[in-house]
Amino acid sequence: MEFDLRELGDKLRQAAWREILPRFQQVRDLDVRAKSDATDLVTAADEAAERFLAQEIGRMMPNALFVGEESASKDPGLLDRLDRAELAVVVDPLDGTANFVAGMPLFGVMAAIVRQGKAIAGVIYDPMSDDWVMAEQGGGAFLIRADGTERRLQISEPAPLAEMTGYVSTDFLPAAIKPDIIAKLAKPRMFSSHRCAAHMYRAFASGHGHFVMLDRLTPWDHLAGTLIATEAGAYVACLDGSAYDATKRTGALLTATDPDSWQVLVREVFAHEGWGFTDKSASAASDRPWQGLYGHRNNG
Repeated sequence: MEFDLRELGDKLRQAAWREILPRFQQVRDLDVRAKSDATDLVTAADEAAERFLAQEIGRMMPNALFVGEESASKDPGLLDRLDRAELAVVVDPLDGTANFVAGMPLFGVMAAIVRQGKAIAGVIYDPMSDDWVMAEQGGGAFLIRADGTERRLQISEPAPLAEMTGYVSTDFLPAAIKPDIIAKLAKPRMFSSHRCAAHMYRAFASGHGHFVMLDRLTPWDHLAGTLIATEAGAYVACLDGSAYDATKRTGALLTATDPDSWQVLVREVFAHEGWGFTDKSASAASDRPWQGLYGHRNNG
């Protein structure tokens, strides 16, 4: 099936301008509720933006399965259908909801076009800067501005561990693992969390930072971002070394500048027996190539 990624990007922009930005910093209009816990929030903006996108994407791609974060929260069976779908569109209508609720301008709208579990196109829209990062498999990754100008994205050059900077989420790490991982995060030069996968992937794919580690494998958080990062030259794999796709639900995901940096980060920072593997297994893995999202590093 043919699709127009720029048109999809425009639908994300329309959703933001119609349903999200009018509610930004308007607390009475948010209708904030918790989902899985007090940090996992949903607002009227999330729900209204997803309803708009479901309708518009349904018109664009009537034969594609639509999977939104909020619809999947209400109907978990959607994820089983996603695993088997010949074609699907996976949407995060408002990534960074906690930032949005706090009145912080660090949130985004994401969509990925997925064929049999693997992302073949992705787009992340930033409502505050009014621009997109987007990629199609095999075609490179680009920053597209509202005036139509574009720039090809390229990740940072690799760096030694002590000079690496990165983006890390530890919100959902198991209690038995969290203290050890946080202690070992002293080895890189710096790490931070935007509390927003959209902006972590955008920053990394634009050449700012050397790695991204996210500790919850919800497909709307990663499908677009990992494809864009891969097309900008990155290496992506789950922490156990397996390739990432829409069927992965548990564990954590590490994106790095190259396979060697990925292995160093796993061995020195993120390996823990609580994940089901140890430093020894990560070290042994260095004797063979790791297979990332598409089995190779794509420099565009």
